[in-house]
Amino acid sequence: MVRLHKPFLEPLGLTFPQYLVVLELLNGAPQPVGVLGERLSMDTGTITPLLKRLELSGLVTRKRDPSDERRVLVDLTSQGRALETEVQAITGKIRTACQLNEQNVVELRRTLDGLAHPPIEHPIATVEEP
Repeated sequence: MVRLHKPFLEPLGLTFPQYLVVLELLNGAPQPVGVLGERLSMDTGTITPLLKRLELSGLVTRKRDPSDERRVLVDLTSQGRALETEVQAITGKIRTACQLNEQNVVELRRTLDGLAHPPIEHPIATVEEP
């Protein structure tokens, strides 16, 4: 999936993980770092450096939450918001490139979610006979 996105992301100056962050923030911002990481299945050690790079590139801001100093809120800058049209269009470009219809997209998403979050198998309890 990352390889498929790369030609569409390079002109925007985004990596695939950065694209996911921008896309998530376009769906609702500001967001606390912890919530953003949870939604993207990224731990703090992964998302924090990613956010720092996005901040250095001028796409996001990170500020302490005035109501809770322990939390850091991430928001898009005007430069980050200016990417909305291009970022939102990438999904359609991937569908076209892969020749996916809506049903194929649903199945692909289900497969990828299954790979990212495999079900936990519980061993069947057995009762030993005397």
